[in-house]
Amino acid sequence: MKYQNIALLLFTFIGISCANQVTQKQEQAEKKRPNILFIMSDDHAYQAISAYSDKLIKTPNIDRIANEGIRFDNACVTNSICAPSRAVILTGKHSHINGKTDNYFPFDTTNVTFPQIMQEAGYQTAMFGKLHFGNGPKGFDEYQILPGQGHYYNPTFITKKKGKVTYPGYVTDITTDLTLNWLKNERKEDKPFMLMYLHKAPHREWLPAERHYKEYTKKTFPEPETLFDDYKGRGTAAHTAEMNILDHMNWAGDSKLYPETMEKLGIPQGSHWDYDAFKKERSRMTEEQKKAWDASYGPINEEFAKKYASMDREALMKWRYQRYMQDYLGTIESVDENVGRVLDYLDETGLAENTLVVYTSDQGFYLGEHGWFDKRFAYNESFKTPLLMRWPNEIKPGITNEEMVQNLDFAQTFLEAAGIQVPTDMQGESLMPLLTDNGAAWDRDAVYYHYYEYPSIHMVKRHYAIITKEYKLIHFYYDVDEWELYDRKNDPMELNNVYDDPKYADTIKTLKEDLAALRVQYKDGSEIDQKLLNKYLNSKAALQR
Repeated sequence: MKYQNIALLLFTFIGISCANQVTQKQEQAEKKRPNILFIMSDDHAYQAISAYSDKLIKTPNIDRIANEGIRFDNACVTNSICAPSRAVILTGKHSHINGKTDNYFPFDTTNVTFPQIMQEAGYQTAMFGKLHFGNGPKGFDEYQILPGQGHYYNPTFITKKKGKVTYPGYVTDITTDLTLNWLKNERKEDKPFMLMYLHKAPHREWLPAERHYKEYTKKTFPEPETLFDDYKGRGTAAHTAEMNILDHMNWAGDSKLYPETMEKLGIPQGSHWDYDAFKKERSRMTEEQKKAWDASYGPINEEFAKKYASMDREALMKWRYQRYMQDYLGTIESVDENVGRVLDYLDETGLAENTLVVYTSDQGFYLGEHGWFDKRFAYNESFKTPLLMRWPNEIKPGITNEEMVQNLDFAQTFLEAAGIQVPTDMQGESLMPLLTDNGAAWDRDAVYYHYYEYPSIHMVKRHYAIITKEYKLIHFYYDVDEWELYDRKNDPMELNNVYDDPKYADTIKTLKEDLAALRVQYKDGSEIDQKLLNKYLNSKAALQR
């Protein structure tokens, strides 16, 4: 009996010890699951991040992510337009698969998104800022999001718990306040988190915070080489797009000419919503905010009115470019400041050590290149997007990467980083081999692009493309049937379409074969093109009736 009791005690001790070891292993595994902080701005061109180029602006806080992690130099999107890009990021599927091909049709809420999967796997999830579509995002324990485009001043947020709430102040500061409040007061320390911190800025119309427009309206910025591009050597699409800063940008809403100034000078509205765009944002301001705004923008209107009669097209273009850059870059200054606030908090609390931080934009943007603003094209400034990632002890600091990566890859990357099984119907590739210095496991040499929203604002024609590090082959279709080929190494500004150059005949043959294979791989094709076109045209016709 004595020995039996000893054996029983020994067995119990071993059992308890094993159970404790299992619990400890579970706790260790839970601790190793990284937090994910996904920071995205809207229309933030890579040219306006000093980690890529310091010609226009210094962004020291955003640059910290690159300096302490990795900068991707060939990151790009699958469809360069706001809501579809976000749908691709959430679902890990191309636009024609997730159904969000343009800004017109609603997001199909039957889609399963990566935040839903992470929430089900035990992550605490939250979203603050601009989603752009949908008022009740699935897969989030907490959210406060802007309705549609939202507003820069005194914005209203749709909240999960309180309905609609209007906050006084500037949207970039408020989005950050909400994000930091969640991290400080609502984050559960026993759970990893996935936090989406999404800025409205620098989306059109560009309204900087008071502290920044006072400074930026006095600055002058270098002009791009192609500001006065005549599109010689390009096809119909470049010639007919309506994105020219002088000819198509709104005078009131974008350049901040007061309607009374325009009427005095006889300047017509840039579009039917030009005055409305100006009044929409100004109506959000308090009397004190309007007074401060007028103190800076009033003198600009007065000075312009004095010299307008003597200005030719070149002078007007130069003036409008400077006005554009002053406001666009002014909004980015506040983004950089506020990103710094969040990074500081992560560093001060020790959360940074196990947090994968991502900074990106929903697509690229034209900052006067080719005389344009906006995006949409498969051309470089629109197609390429900034992508910076920091993850201490996993990503070596200060490295760069040239591989062709896309917003299509984010969902798989986050799920794999978290140790969660990736659904087989996702279409991207995890970036983990590139983050952990195992690039040998990366085998993609070309990406697929497809833009659908035409005819519509800016009139960028429907097109799809295959892009490699060396070449870009684009097919414009529907009301044209034109091909363009760009030699990315020898023509980085994409000024010469060499599709008809006999020297590239073999290249074109190979690229067309590869493009056809990509369309099959991603389950796209001419029948789907026609189906989506018919759906769009019928809906647009119904809307106009």
